[in-house]
Amino acid sequence: MRRTTKYDTIPNSLFIENRKKFAAQLKPNSIAIFHANDEHPWNGDATHIFKQNSDLFWLSGVDQEDTILVIAPDCVVPEYREALFIKRTSDMMVVWNGHKLTLEDAQTVSGVANVFWYDEFKTKIHSAINYAHHIYLTLNENDRAVIQTPYQNLRFAQEIRNAYPLHEYERAAPILQRLRSVKSEIELDLMKMAISISEKMIKRVAKFVKPGVWEYEIEAEVIHAYLSNRARGHSFHPIVASGANSCILHYVDNNQQCKDGDLLLLDSGADYANYASDMTRTLPINGKFTARQKAVYNAVLRVMKAAKEMLKPGTMLMEYHVEVGKLMEKELVDLGLISMNDIAKQNPKWPAYKKYFMHGTSHFLGIDVHDVGMRYEPMQAGNMFSCEPGIYIPEESIGIRLENEILISVNGSIDLMAHIPIEAEEIEMLMHA
Repeated sequence: MRRTTKYDTIPNSLFIENRKKFAAQLKPNSIAIFHANDEHPWNGDATHIFKQNSDLFWLSGVDQEDTILVIAPDCVVPEYREALFIKRTSDMMVVWNGHKLTLEDAQTVSGVANVFWYDEFKTKIHSAINYAHHIYLTLNENDRAVIQTPYQNLRFAQEIRNAYPLHEYERAAPILQRLRSVKSEIELDLMKMAISISEKMIKRVAKFVKPGVWEYEIEAEVIHAYLSNRARGHSFHPIVASGANSCILHYVDNNQQCKDGDLLLLDSGADYANYASDMTRTLPINGKFTARQKAVYNAVLRVMKAAKEMLKPGTMLMEYHVEVGKLMEKELVDLGLISMNDIAKQNPKWPAYKKYFMHGTSHFLGIDVHDVGMRYEPMQAGNMFSCEPGIYIPEESIGIRLENEILISVNGSIDLMAHIPIEAEEIEMLMHA
């Protein structure tokens, strides 16, 4: 099989095992159907770069459009117990669009023995649906998702309910959210590869940053590091925020010039094999923190170090956010940003510390940078979280956020980015290396 991706071939044992885990959670006599994402239109006849549906990729490893996966463990027709439908390729398609997976390629990538062409789906799967009692469908149920377009899985859910109104319909998302949030060894290896690319990136950028460069020039250095190390690209649009921009949480314009004496907040991640890294570092643009900048920086770092120790099995994410807020509260008092009187008068629903630290500290990580997971259930070994406290002082044009990736193990937390420079002195040394 010819290489079809930038990244190394992923052992199909990952996807075989993932399907087994998912199938074991289904009700008897069920069929589950998963679609690839759409190719989204841009302008004219152009489309945005394709990004695979996370559930479909986790279950099959197939990384191209026009793909359907069927899982029906109890189906009376053996070839539909696991079946994959992929885009029909041809010599003409190769001329215009390049190589697409053949039936044999798809078998190798996914470990699914029964692979058919996408245009055969409706006729072939009709009998399998008829023999099932329950139909599992998946929608984008990520807590952070705000969807305004009728995407493929939503359109299919509406279509199949009209065609087969007497079946019992079930949600696949709750099953997949729990399964996907616990990372296997193969997944951890892929995420560590993404992390290693992030490390190369920050070391490159640190040598480039100086007064007078533009944020977009730094963004160019970031994507150079990613692409030259076989990442697909960004796992999210990078935040390259200098000076006052560092106080804008989701600043993505990246179009201002970096000034002497200011800070640069760089929040960025690489997408390697569909798995995301997510790292934030804050650098002094001239290579040296001022006393005030370093005081705020070290306050954030102390909160981060204490917070990541709380990420362990049994911790409740929402309670953890409250406890981290208490740590930040003390730091802000010591920095003279809030007073004990402010705390005494605070609105419990929006504590005083929120003026300078207004976001949460951690989110799930995995195939998506804001990955799925059960936010209201105890943390468990195998979960991967960001840890990213910050202090933002608009009146001083100081915005500092620090972020590493933390793996929860049976013995507590493991900082997978602990080897990447983060101490203030390490950052200064890195910039002068």
